Order: sequence, then C-alpha cells, then structure tokens
Amino acid sequence: MQDAPSPSPSAASPSTSARKRTATLGVSVRSPARVAAGKRLIVVASALFGVVALVQVLFELDLTTWGFETWRPVVYAYLLWGVAFAIGQVWRRGTAGEKSLFVLPAVLFTVAVVIFPTFFGLYIAFTDWNLSSFEGRRFSGLKNLSALFADPYYWNALGNMVFYVVAVLAQYAIAFGLALLLNADIRASKFFRVAFLLPFMLSPVAVSWMIGKSLMEYRFGPIATLARYLGWDSPTFFTTPWIAKFSIAIMDAWVWIPFIMIMLLAGLQALPKELSEAAKVDGANRWQSFWQITFPLMLPVSATAIVLRIIFQLKLADIVINVTSGGPGGATDTVSSFIFREYRDRSNVGYGTMLAEFYLVIIIVFITLLLNFINRRTKKIQ
Repeated sequence: MQDAPSPSPSAASPSTSARKRTATLGVSVRSPARVAAGKRLIVVASALFGVVALVQVLFELDLTTWGFETWRPVVYAYLLWGVAFAIGQVWRRGTAGEKSLFVLPAVLFTVAVVIFPTFFGLYIAFTDWNLSSFEGRRFSGLKNLSALFADPYYWNALGNMVFYVVAVLAQYAIAFGLALLLNADIRASKFFRVAFLLPFMLSPVAVSWMIGKSLMEYRFGPIATLARYLGWDSPTFFTTPWIAKFSIAIMDAWVWIPFIMIMLLAGLQALPKELSEAAKVDGANRWQSFWQITFPLMLPVSATAIVLRIIFQLKLADIVINVTSGGPGGATDTVSSFIFREYRDRSNVGYGTMLAEFYLVIIIVFITLLLNFINRRTKKIQ
C-alpha cells in the first residue's frame, strides 16, 4: 500500500491563500478586537462631544447657569471628535476607512462653516438681539417673523430682485452673441477674449467706484458730460428710480456678462463642426443653423450658465451699497443690501438674521423649482 503523498511546501492552507489574496488586493485584515475598539472610540468621542455641545446650548438658552463663555471649547471638542472618528473608522473598516479619510476633512469643514452656522442663525432669528442694547440676547418667539411680514421695505427689496433676476436673461443674450462672435474666425480673437474678460477680473466694489462714482458722476463724470452734450440737461443717473435701477443693472451686467460668455464659448468650441458643415450642405442659412442645431445642443451649457448667474445675482449687494445705498427711496435696494443696512445702521442682529434665513428659504425653493423646470424643458426639446 502506497503512502499518502505529503503536502508540498508550495501548497498553502485556504486561510493562508485568502490572507495572501487579501494582502495582494490591499485590504487589511481587521481583528474583532480592533473593530470593537474602533466602535468604542467613536461612541465615547461622540458622547463626550454631545455632552459639551448640549451644555453650551443649554447655557446659551439660559436653561442652566453652568457653561462656557464662548463656543471655543465646543470647537476644540469638535476637532478632537473628528480625530477620534477618523481613527475609529480606520480601526473598524481598515483600508476602506483609510479611503474615507480623504472625504472626512471636507465633511467636517462643511458641517462647521455651513450647517452649524445655518442652524445657529435660525436660533438667533427668533431672538431679540440688538448690539446697541445693554440687555443682550433674549428669546422673542415669532416677533421677528411677524415684523418681517409687515416690513414694506423688505418686500420692496424682494420685488427689486425680480427685476434683477429677469435682467439675467438679457445678460445671457448679449453673452451668447459675444461667444458666437469670438467662436468665429475673426482677427485678433485672442485679444478680444482677454479684453472681454477684463470686467470680470475686477471687484464689484472697484467697478462701483470706477463707473458709478466716477464715470457716471453727474457734475464732472465723462458719461454725464456726454449726456449733456447730447441734450440731457440734468444727467443724474441715480436720482430717478427707474433710471437708477437700470444703471445698477447695467453696471452689474458689465461685470458678469464675461462669466456667462466664457462658459458659452467653451460649450461652442466643444460642438462638432461636422454638424454645421452638414447644415450648410443641406442649404440651411446661419439663422436656421443656429436655431435648429447650435442652440438646442447648447441648452445644457446655457442652463448651467443661467442657473449659476441667477445664484450670484440673488446675492447682489456690492454695487448697490457703494453707489446708491438702496436709493432713491429703495428703488435699487436688494435683499442683501437691505440686510446689510439692518446690521450696520440699526445693529439689529436678531431681525437681520430672520431676514437672511427667510431669504435663504426663498432661494432654496426658487432654485429647486427652476432646476425642475429646466430639466423638464430640456428633456422635451431634446
């Protein structure tokens, strides 16, 4: 009877082979003790951070007399919790946890500078907090919200925002024309691309002083002098409500049209030239080629440019604050400039925060509805 063959040295047990394959794939082997330690570390760190944050919240709400004078200890606890959470993730998930570390700093930063200030601002919005008062911050319930609905100046600013947002469509039309021009074979196209981008490189504050306070100054400004030469006796651009509103819109358009133009130009250059050449062969003129081929293909880029521009437009404040301060009689006021004056002139932090939070809700609802509308229209056209 033959002896059973002895296992060769090269043969390995299944567990050894699996371990080697795991190591080859870069997945670390996690022991149960290490996984349990990672879970405990995350739970303990989360509990400690929760206790510190809860104590500070109760102290801010005047529900307890024990707490911290500032939120700095909560920030330190948050950073330590982030470190503990990162270590716990590596212990629990191994290589997958190490990969998540690349995302974790961005998440922690977003929570710290976006989510927390938003919810903290929501709390401030329901308080009576005036920096010129010695009484400090007090909870006022729905007082600020009722004052908001009864504030005609705030609703006037919201009405002005409708005009400024609709003006984005005119900016889009001009930008599309410039993009088509720069996409054509013209002389000095590179020079014109740089020249058209120059306004976008300037700060809106610089533009407001350079144009609004200098060129359009009614006594000695070059534009006012030219207007007098053409027959306008009193060329005051910022005293008549509708003229002032259009003047602000023109300055704002001068800054932001290059932004839309460069996005549309990038989209035009990405279009296949074979389509336009085929349209020419079929006898289509330039308008037919643009309306039936170029414009439909540019709809995704156009929608992106318009939505981004509207988002920036909803934050319009710099030019208004520096040139007109919302005047005359609130004709050029925007929501952002109105909120700015509520903080600066009246030191009314509680009411100003309520205005900002309410405006944030309006923006979220409006942009969501706009995106849904654009998606439906784009699918229907395409």
